Amino acid sequence: MNYSKRHAEILKLLQDEGTITIARLADRLGVSLETVRRDVKPLARDGSVLKMHGAIGLPSVVGEAPFERRMREQADAKRSIAKLVAATIGDGESVMLDTGTTTSFLARELLNHRRLTVVTNSSDIARTLATVNGNKVYMAGGELRSDSGAAFGVSAIEFISRFSVNHAVITAGAIDVEHGVMDYVLEEAEFARVVLTRGSRAVVVTDHTKFGRQGLVQVCGFDAFGELATDLPPPRDIAAAIEKAGATLLVANPR
Repeated sequence: MNYSKRHAEILKLLQDEGTITIARLADRLGVSLETVRRDVKPLARDGSVLKMHGAIGLPSVVGEAPFERRMREQADAKRSIAKLVAATIGDGESVMLDTGTTTSFLARELLNHRRLTVVTNSSDIARTLATVNGNKVYMAGGELRSDSGAAFGVSAIEFISRFSVNHAVITAGAIDVEHGVMDYVLEEAEFARVVLTRGSRAVVVTDHTKFGRQGLVQVCGFDAFGELATDLPPPRDIAAAIEKAGATLLVANPR
């Protein structure tokens, strides 16, 4: 098809973000919801985009991409979030991290910390923080996923359930105003849900592109964590839901 200027703008936004809600797309383009829906129809017909519930996405990036690719996506944003959270963790404290690109960036920001006790299911995080600065690293066992090198399943959950830590930190595949924190894989959602219960402090870390997305599996509602750390302020409805739940919003780059 011959793309209009707005069609090209829609595709450019999707190249940057992967998926985006219809409401956010309308706001970014400065047009009505009905106009966006009309523009999206021919793109969906020719397979350029995939339509989801209240959102659209590129066929190549709908759902979770391979771990290495996700480490390159929004790297600066994830690094800024990691620096923000690392500054709140002290030497000698204990931290539990689930597998995810933002928590992997956090592990790298913790390399200057000393005597940490780290519990994780991520081989990347364990490898990053083990054997340095007097750290103790405990890694959950089980079958390692081929895409991320992380352990999941009953044995991994039973293992982390033995620990109580100062800081429990999870990543989010999507943040939906109705369902809260979501993921695309059942095992990852189940593991993350338990991680949040094991810390005196429960933190969700996510970059701004996850806001307004709807995942496949709910991890938890907004009342299940105490803090959400991100790089840019979330949309008003999500910010309001966080505030209503009594959680604290940490923003690395406030506008």
